[in-house]
Amino acid sequence: MESETVNWGCLFMTVVAFLLVSSLSRGEGGVPTKDEEAAAAAVTNSYTTPKPKPWPPQFHSVLVMNYSGELQIIDLWYDWPNGRNFNIIRKQLGKQLLYDLEWNNGTSFFYTLDGGGDDDYCRSIQLEVGILRPNWLDGASYLGRQHVDGFLCNVWQKADFIWYYEDVITKTPVHWRFYTGREAHVMTFEVGAALEDSKWQAPPVLF
Repeated sequence: MESETVNWGCLFMTVVAFLLVSSLSRGEGGVPTKDEEAAAAAVTNSYTTPKPKPWPPQFHSVLVMNYSGELQIIDLWYDWPNGRNFNIIRKQLGKQLLYDLEWNNGTSFFYTLDGGGDDDYCRSIQLEVGILRPNWLDGASYLGRQHVDGFLCNVWQKADFIWYYEDVITKTPVHWRFYTGREAHVMTFEVGAALEDSKWQAPPVLF
């Protein structure tokens, strides 16, 4: 069985740590020595519930999105220091790119640039929240481990909205599954990569 239930694992290792302290208690009056306490603490700490790694302040990721067989490729540019997030979306065999430009003040722009003018699409919306913070996964519920896309991952669920899969060894995101059924397969994850400022400018017609 690929998945692992963290509650039983943590409980088991806590008992092991307790027994280790009890069995090694050879100090005065049956009190464990400092070395014995340190050994037991190391066993317990090595099996504490994993926490997802916060996102880096800036990164570029290529995602393959699958929604009921409909495929897209997304170039994701995350730029927390400048309060902006950019999704450049191409549908399978699509001729146009859809640009989804999000700002931390809640403003989002959706537009195309490849339609020769007449077929271009532009609109803006105002949301109540800005872009995701680097620590947006704080408070997520740990579900255990699972093999996904060929990687052994720690899995968390955040607010019945997203299931987040992170490689156990590298702590790199591997897969995201949304409550809608949409899935993101992380193909690349370039920490520190930044898109030049000129690329972040939405079309003047939106202002």
